Amino acid sequence: MRYSKIVGLGHHVPETVITNEYLSGIMDTNDEWITERTGIKERRYVDPVKDTVANMAAKATRMALERANLTEKDIDFIVFATITPDYFFPGSGVLLQRELGLESIGALDIRNACSGFIYALSVADQFIKSGMYKTILVVGAEIQSTAIDMTTRGRNTAVIFADGAGAVILQPTDQPGILSTHLHADGRYAEELYVRDPGSSRPREERQPEQILDTTTFKVVMNGSQVFKHAVVRFMEVINEALAANGMKKEDIDLLIPHQANLRISQFVQHKLELPDSKVYNNIMRYGNTTAASIPIALSEAWAEGKVKEDNLICLAAFGSGFTWASALIRW
Repeated sequence: MRYSKIVGLGHHVPETVITNEYLSGIMDTNDEWITERTGIKERRYVDPVKDTVANMAAKATRMALERANLTEKDIDFIVFATITPDYFFPGSGVLLQRELGLESIGALDIRNACSGFIYALSVADQFIKSGMYKTILVVGAEIQSTAIDMTTRGRNTAVIFADGAGAVILQPTDQPGILSTHLHADGRYAEELYVRDPGSSRPREERQPEQILDTTTFKVVMNGSQVFKHAVVRFMEVINEALAANGMKKEDIDLLIPHQANLRISQFVQHKLELPDSKVYNNIMRYGNTTAASIPIALSEAWAEGKVKEDNLICLAAFGSGFTWASALIRW
């Protein structure tokens, strides 16, 4: 049986730290309000002069390659998860390829928002299992800060979203690695968490920037209560699905790394699974919600802190815009 395994992990977050106190100075909010609703204390924002989605991804990639004792030239395929590409098109996968000095290898872009990294991991896993590629770079990277409505009107999303990048390197193994991945979606709820523009299904005059006066449709719109209500259900479903598919129980999990959407959601799932704090990794308090980047950043940090050990059973789970949700069960 051919499996894929993660042989290297890396992450990068911008230097600029944005605290709750800073946000309190520019909109009607405060540290207590933000912490109670999200668990976030601070987050990172890019410097638009020097940071891009692609070059943050390249920094995370180089860390992952170094930890795997590999070089850029070893990569033979890229799967890039982001909903905030540097350009409307082409996707950031080819820009990352350029950043890494690679030529001609394929680059696939995944646009599944908060579930994007697990979707990307699943695609890469299938390519490894089929024998089509041997060393695949899987990346999640986002720049949300430059599109956030930094006013009281937009505070429900402004206090949550942030920037960062995470990367993993996959290679084949004959021992269990990625045991299974599970992907789901329900487009009936697409508008509960979305950015409407720049969308293509518009009259011509609505797609011409010089004619646009109202730019509110370019901002994130989120029905927080609907997202929470669905998230806590889908998280549990997809985690249990992964366990059942592999004949395992919740007690077998050594570490759960959920998408860092909201600390209350993670804690609800932890409570339902009856997992101790030592078996759940959260870093949302430091980085906010970095969408597709949140799981690889958390996985990289958990590994660096010694919380991911050989033979551990690691469960990744995510829920987000689409709605989409996904899980992966990994024997480390």
